[in-house]
Amino acid sequence: MRAEPHGSYDFRPVAEADLPMISGWLAAPHVAEWWEDPETEIGHIREHMESISVEPLIVELDGRPIGYLQSYDPHLEDNHPYADQPFGTLGIDLSIGPAELVGIGHGSAIIRQFLQLLFDEGAPRVIIDPDPRNARAIRAYEKAGFRALGRRHSEYGDVLLMAVDVGSGGGPRNGS
Repeated sequence: MRAEPHGSYDFRPVAEADLPMISGWLAAPHVAEWWEDPETEIGHIREHMESISVEPLIVELDGRPIGYLQSYDPHLEDNHPYADQPFGTLGIDLSIGPAELVGIGHGSAIIRQFLQLLFDEGAPRVIIDPDPRNARAIRAYEKAGFRALGRRHSEYGDVLLMAVDVGSGGGPRNGS
């Protein structure tokens, strides 16, 4: 079993200057398999930069951008398919950009640290919705404390809705 990466991650808002870098990440095979085409996604991210319901962030490790993370409130969007979750629930999505950083523990470590921030801000539950075929992501989310709620099909496609509740063991921890 691989050791978790050490150190902490920084989260900062996406800036216009980040969009070409994110576009490059979205075009990489390990990311492109799970996201729409980069041009469409960059359009969404650009819209999110001005949104009250979605917060697009860059994940940095030692000052180096390594991922794209967004959090969203499903209760702030009309007819959101996850609006049935408890009030205050937030959703997240994560992609690690550089291929060499995939599969070595960054995903679950980033999520655990970000979960702690969301729980500290008062979120009672955090959800994530990977493609059911994305076994690597599902494993990383399980390591971060998420549990499967069940499969759903919506405008986002076929997903495995997963959740972690405050106080349930999600968030930072030592080891895996």
